[in-house]
Amino acid sequence: MTDRLTVLITGATAGFGAALARAYAASGDRLVLIGRRTERLEALKAELGGEVHVVTLDVRDRAAVETAIAALPAPFDAVDVLINNAGLARGLNPAQSADLDDWDTMIDTNIKGVTYMARAVLPGMVARDRGHVINLGSVAGTYPYPGGNVYGGTKAFVHQFSLNLRADLLGSNVRVTCIEPGMAETEFSLVRFSGDDSRASKVYEGMTPMSADDIAGVIHWVTKMPRHVNVNTLELMPVMQAFNNFAIKRS
Repeated sequence: MTDRLTVLITGATAGFGAALARAYAASGDRLVLIGRRTERLEALKAELGGEVHVVTLDVRDRAAVETAIAALPAPFDAVDVLINNAGLARGLNPAQSADLDDWDTMIDTNIKGVTYMARAVLPGMVARDRGHVINLGSVAGTYPYPGGNVYGGTKAFVHQFSLNLRADLLGSNVRVTCIEPGMAETEFSLVRFSGDDSRASKVYEGMTPMSADDIAGVIHWVTKMPRHVNVNTLELMPVMQAFNNFAIKRS
């Protein structure tokens, strides 16, 4: 892998994605930015300067993903790093009262979107014998919490999918890493609570969460490691967060 990377970032219009775009632009890398909000993509492109190609795309649309990746112009088509960042949580209801539309949205984005992007980009990486797939997991994929039901299930999938990609890619110089953050203050909770700013802000009340820049810095470091080093899984939390004790309901 050359020092200068071609980095494709999904969910690039906010949060981790926008922070990642700024981090890689600062190190002189070439960027392919994917998101659903065209105006935000264009604004980010104008802000960053340099070599930036933007694509308005919903990663849940399998045919659109295949078409978009096949249509990337040179030199943006030789993707060195895919950062599967697009993902979301919807709702916090217990399973017995959860909204099935919310479940479908999380499964379609967090599972199907990740697999569609990986499948579209991996053949080129294998043919060039270089590349790095970064999948955004979550501590929710390891540690359960009330209301985490399908969101946590999707992130457990991302963890296992990443490990299985490593197994399939053994013998090639294509790396795979699953990054699993805990609480980080972005638009995540605002999306989960359907734009309820008051409810979203209470999630981080009284503690210092991680920031999008914190996560972007870790991912940037992982992808700049020497080619023979693969970070399989990296879990991180703010100091004031930890996994819960076992819950017991007493009569």
